[in-house]
Amino acid sequence: MATEILMPALSPTMEEGTLAKWLVKEGDEVSSGDILAEIETDKATMEFEAVDEGTIGKILISEGTEGVKVNTAIAVLLEEGEDASDIDTAKSAPAEAKSDDAEAKSGDNDDSDRATPAEGKKQPEPDTSPDWPEGTEMKQQTVREALRDAMAEEMRRDEDVFLMGEEVAEYQGAYKITQGMLDEFGPKRVIDTPITEHGFAGIGVGAAFGGLRPIVEFMTFNFAMQAMDQIINSAAKTLYMSGGQMGAPMVFRGPNGAAARVGAQHSQDYAAWFMQIPGLKVAMPYSASDYKGLMKTAIRDPNPVIFLENEILYGRSFDVPDIEDYTVPFGKARIWREGSDVTIVSFGIGMTYALEAAEKLAEEGIEAEVIDLRTLRPMDTDTILKSVMKTNRCVTVEEGWPQGSVGGYISGVIMQEAFDYLDAPVITCTGKDVPMPYAANLEKHALVTTDEVIEAVKSVTYR
Repeated sequence: MATEILMPALSPTMEEGTLAKWLVKEGDEVSSGDILAEIETDKATMEFEAVDEGTIGKILISEGTEGVKVNTAIAVLLEEGEDASDIDTAKSAPAEAKSDDAEAKSGDNDDSDRATPAEGKKQPEPDTSPDWPEGTEMKQQTVREALRDAMAEEMRRDEDVFLMGEEVAEYQGAYKITQGMLDEFGPKRVIDTPITEHGFAGIGVGAAFGGLRPIVEFMTFNFAMQAMDQIINSAAKTLYMSGGQMGAPMVFRGPNGAAARVGAQHSQDYAAWFMQIPGLKVAMPYSASDYKGLMKTAIRDPNPVIFLENEILYGRSFDVPDIEDYTVPFGKARIWREGSDVTIVSFGIGMTYALEAAEKLAEEGIEAEVIDLRTLRPMDTDTILKSVMKTNRCVTVEEGWPQGSVGGYISGVIMQEAFDYLDAPVITCTGKDVPMPYAANLEKHALVTTDEVIEAVKSVTYR
């Protein structure tokens, strides 16, 4: 169908400009990258390129027109087989309706000056559809196996998908996630890299800019610190800075957070760091089915995705639906357990503590509703809010540090959107505010525990 070409924002502060000169005319065929027009702002004159291919069906704003607002339709692009008669003239109807409405209001209407009542806040409407159809056959898989299957399935489906990282090929992955993938896909699509995160992350970003879909594995996300410029300044921001003309469809994946006695420099949880960045999507699953479904969704997504895994969870087994093409949408939380007394919100390995606490609390007559966020950006706050409006209490659980935590953000959302429903303050259960100790006995104290979650729930339920 016909597509409107809009007045572009050529700088972050641009609100309007002058359409100085058209470099095409009606009937001209254009391809992506062709120069369409020259746009003048108060700072410079710049060329405006086509994003799509097609035929210029109609020029709506003549050259020399000043004060053209950003996002105003300036021309119409036709697809192959269309002609000018296909241009939707109905777009003028809203303006006419608006004019008629203005005339009606200007008439002798005694109610014209009456204030319009403010609308109340919209109630949250989360997606509560099941992840798989009822009666679906299930199979037991470890998280390790689910991840491998997800990547392999997508590489079979799309030849533009490839995997790169340290020891992913010959050694079959530092955590044996990529077993058998080199044999199936060969060294051009399963690529061992040198130990240089800044370098191979940059190669991955460049490949994504060129139209491929790389999966970049970090042996641990602590090493991603070497590649922060590539991840944030290049991958995350380019789609916006190019005006939508070039993006980075790619996945950065690997273990995140504490494992077992690997010290402070290998134990950091980056969930809250990456969650803050516009342009990134962030997934941090718990179960094998979510690892598989979210990884397939991440690989297909047109944006860069941070996929935070957990080394402790790799060997754990869960039920996975035996479906040919199983995916899980981003921004949809999962309610693992329903309850009416308190809402417990977690993600990743934090779900271990949340579910264990809920089981023990149930023995004492406290029914907790346990929510697994699954993705942190986008975050399904509607599911949280709807639950809190029912339970009137909330506890969040994560292994990251307390200051600037994911739970702190959730607490802020609840305060703004559901304050009147709260019967107690929101409590955030986190790791301790220290670098992770190496000694096993100290590491145990630094991590959040099930007992701390139980204590928090009893505090907000006044038990």
